Amino acid sequence: MSRLLTMKDIWIEGRSDETWNPIINGVDLHLDRGEVLGLIGESGAGKSTMGLAAMGYCRDGVRISKGSVEFDGTELTTASAAVKRGLLGKRIAYVAQSAAASFNPAHKLIDQHSEAPVQHGVSSRAESSRDGMELYEKLRLPNPDTIGFRYPHQVSGGQLQRAMTAMAMACRPDLIIFDEPTTALDVTTQIEVLASIRDIVEQFGTAAIYITHDLAVVAQMADRVKVLLKGDEVETNETREMLANPQQEYTKSLWSVREFERPAKPAVSTGTTPVVSVDNVTAAYGTVNVLNEVSFDIHQGRTVAVVGESGSGKSTTARCITGLLPPKVGGISFDGATLPLSYKSRTKDQLRQVQMIYQMADTALNPRMSVGNIIARPVEFYLGLKGAEKRRRVDQLLEQIELEPSQYYDRLPSELSGGQKQRIGIARALAAEPRMIICDEVTSALDQLVAEGILRLLAELQDKLGLAYMFITHDLATVKAIADEVVVMKDGRVVEQGPKAEMFQPPHHPYTDLLLSSVPEMDPDWLTNLLAERGVDNIGDAAVDKM
Repeated sequence: MSRLLTMKDIWIEGRSDETWNPIINGVDLHLDRGEVLGLIGESGAGKSTMGLAAMGYCRDGVRISKGSVEFDGTELTTASAAVKRGLLGKRIAYVAQSAAASFNPAHKLIDQHSEAPVQHGVSSRAESSRDGMELYEKLRLPNPDTIGFRYPHQVSGGQLQRAMTAMAMACRPDLIIFDEPTTALDVTTQIEVLASIRDIVEQFGTAAIYITHDLAVVAQMADRVKVLLKGDEVETNETREMLANPQQEYTKSLWSVREFERPAKPAVSTGTTPVVSVDNVTAAYGTVNVLNEVSFDIHQGRTVAVVGESGSGKSTTARCITGLLPPKVGGISFDGATLPLSYKSRTKDQLRQVQMIYQMADTALNPRMSVGNIIARPVEFYLGLKGAEKRRRVDQLLEQIELEPSQYYDRLPSELSGGQKQRIGIARALAAEPRMIICDEVTSALDQLVAEGILRLLAELQDKLGLAYMFITHDLATVKAIADEVVVMKDGRVVEQGPKAEMFQPPHHPYTDLLLSSVPEMDPDWLTNLLAERGVDNIGDAAVDKM
């Protein structure tokens, strides 16, 4: 294989006020045609920064201060804007972590797919549309001839991620940067996307840099793995050798299985009133039912994990509990008293009792507000505190989430790491002094080390404050770590529920068994073997209806 990309002695800096601070410290990287390199490391390691630098690109306030980025003979660090425009989108493509935030919501998928081929003169609008439909079919999207005429909000997360991969492939690039493309997907959808990505890369001989914090995923995708830590290279090796024999202690710590797992609490005493009870709820968007007769209870000091694939109804159930989506049938009770179905009819105290922590802290925090003001708003709104009392309460909340008030009160969200942003989301929820918190995929976008810290913090807060948690997640490792009870949902229905210990022991409901068997393992042959077991001869034939 011939060399496609060579990055030598890369130093990258970010500006804070008038000071330039190091982000990447003299890292080398090379990639051959058709090769997949995995970039792994914890949050803040520099993975995404390095991936973007491979395109000759830096975010605002970031610069390549030293080093060489040579793509197929072109030096990108000194190339003109015109030269880069000719390469980006055509020969180098990028697949972002959040497809939902990356597509233009006002344009149909096929229109956005055709933009790069038309602008680069690769094909006409009609030709690129036909090619898009063929790529949709290769990526196993349903109704490939018509799905492109939908808007981004009209398809699932997994489908949107595959549509973005098709868009990246539109000009048949030589290099694709995949930046955490399956992080926010459930395990069954993740398999479809991984199989599709791997197949499309192999079919067209495309080279790829695959950025992820999920070690089991990188084992399925990469030929080689490079480990980064705080901007430094830790080690690089062939994937199988890296998995079998990591050399550095930091790599070994990444390879180790998450250790945190709190024991499940004893069964709830008969007759105990739940904090929140979901009773036979059926709900709809328009005329289409999305929840059907959903029922479960959440008791004080306990965690109920609600699991299921994309579209199963997990977040919709949370919307019903908070009153954002009034049910058609059934009801929500709090402490034994029926709540008004719509949040508009609930008292301020009823609204205060149930708070949410959102999946994507990046979009959940106002980028123009300081950390202190973000937390202070619910303190003032729900508790009526002002002035010095409000400031003292905000400082207490920052201390509860283990962030020093004097260092973080005046910071903007852009000055925080992913884990720190999620902690601010937790503090904002705690500010209302609720009885129950809905945690909506709060660790899915975090690396394993940071995620473990968030789970430990949530467990400590629950023990201290007696909080009830509804934990929406697709990560079964998280379920094992923190849940007391588990509710499994599919197609808007509860298919199985019970104590955690029982849910992870056979016999399972067939769908629960499918979820458990779909959790990636640290074996490079796991995905291939799984597809073979499910009767899929070709990676690209990972039939959606079999999943």
